[in-house]
Amino acid sequence: MKAPKPIHEIRWHGRAGQGVVTVSRLLAQAALDEGKFAQAFPEFGAERLGAPVNGFTRISEQPVDIRSQIYTPEAVVVLDPTLVRSVNVGEGLLPGGHMLVNSQEAPSELKARLKLRDANVYTVDVSRIASDVFRRAIYNTPMLGALVKVLPVVSLASVEKATLDRFPGSMGKMNVDAMRKAHEQVIGPG
Repeated sequence: MKAPKPIHEIRWHGRAGQGVVTVSRLLAQAALDEGKFAQAFPEFGAERLGAPVNGFTRISEQPVDIRSQIYTPEAVVVLDPTLVRSVNVGEGLLPGGHMLVNSQEAPSELKARLKLRDANVYTVDVSRIASDVFRRAIYNTPMLGALVKVLPVVSLASVEKATLDRFPGSMGKMNVDAMRKAHEQVIGPG
């Protein structure tokens, strides 16, 4: 009997208004477009702008029948760099898992500061990319571009298509541009 293929579980950290729910759904849509199975769902407390928000995405080659939040993610993506000081973003990260943070900090320094001994830590300065491309703080889609470089569960082309389907016209093109820049500028692992 063949062993079941793994379920890829990704946890997203951001703040309300930063598009955590949208980006978790874009990744799931890209997986669906590739013929995979996927789930995407949020977790948040008080619904106020700027409050910490988690998003979750599961991707598998087989149907996914798990209905709980993700407690032991394979990858953690942190959109808002201030969260690493106030939230235990590494909680439950699987040994050998991937942590991707919007940060100017070197991956090895961030890894040491967060005490992530058995993790692959990556950084990308999405704050700068967003400022250059959008002229405002839109971090979600660039982080998605970076994630598929770190953890290629779907192709960059698939997340670009899902993004263009969700955001047609010039806004979609700007998002794809930012995704490509982040994909190219990932640093790590540390």
